[in-house]
Amino acid sequence: MKYETGLFLYNSNAGNDDLEQKLEQTLPSITKAIKKLTIIQTETINEVKRICADYADHVDIIVILGGDGTIHECINSIAPLEKKPIIGVLPGGTCNDFSRMLGTSQNLKQAAEGIARGEIVDIDLGKTGERYFLNFWGIGFVSEASLNVDPDQKRSFGVLSYYMSTLRTVNQAESFSYKIKTDVETYDGEAVLILVLNGRFMGTKELPITTADPSDGKMDVLIIKTSNLASFREFLSMNKPTTDPDELSELIHFQAESLEIETDRAKEVDMDGEINGATPASITILPKYIRMVKGTEII
Repeated sequence: MKYETGLFLYNSNAGNDDLEQKLEQTLPSITKAIKKLTIIQTETINEVKRICADYADHVDIIVILGGDGTIHECINSIAPLEKKPIIGVLPGGTCNDFSRMLGTSQNLKQAAEGIARGEIVDIDLGKTGERYFLNFWGIGFVSEASLNVDPDQKRSFGVLSYYMSTLRTVNQAESFSYKIKTDVETYDGEAVLILVLNGRFMGTKELPITTADPSDGKMDVLIIKTSNLASFREFLSMNKPTTDPDELSELIHFQAESLEIETDRAKEVDMDGEINGATPASITILPKYIRMVKGTEII
């Protein structure tokens, strides 16, 4: 046995047939790795938050079978606590960006086997106010796209619903004025999107930002000035070794350990795909703040 005690948490909002299949694919491997395993089915986000906080002090690991929203709330429940259990993530949602960030297989059976034998790594957390984010903090058309997702399309098309919403939102994107103060420099101007990244996956897609690393104690900040074709081309070129960041005209990219963001009008904030709060905001990185199980791929 790898762990003495553990909690297996899963969301009952999936269809019964689908849920039964997911449990059959994951529980056998998880039970082999944990001597004393408690299994709890949740129905609401508030229940997820309460259970994660209640069990944090009593288990070695919490394994979550659910979407990014469920994981985001569990992380926020345990992050303020003195004792924080290891977190294992099984891809049970629409995008599963957290599990992709950890290099976890998107095949549930393989993902469960990976958690059973996987390496434990220290992961950074972003913090703003009393909230924490694992993957990203964003304003502009990223939050507007989340707000524009059609619930019926999400049920019918899954991740495609986010792309449909993004296409609608980009066409309607309005720029806003911003000012960002970091520990070393100040930036200001007009933008349609500002992303503060800890991970590098959004909507199942890997962003072409090679420096984004959830264990380096830094946040990658990306500012997109316009929603035209030139900015899209520059964005796609960022992972090429020949690209000089100083020559980018439509984008700004830098790293920081802390920053203050002000905008000319309050902008709703998207954290890990969940709308929460608005600008102005202060953001800091908490280095190696939480332990998670890494998949077989390199982060």
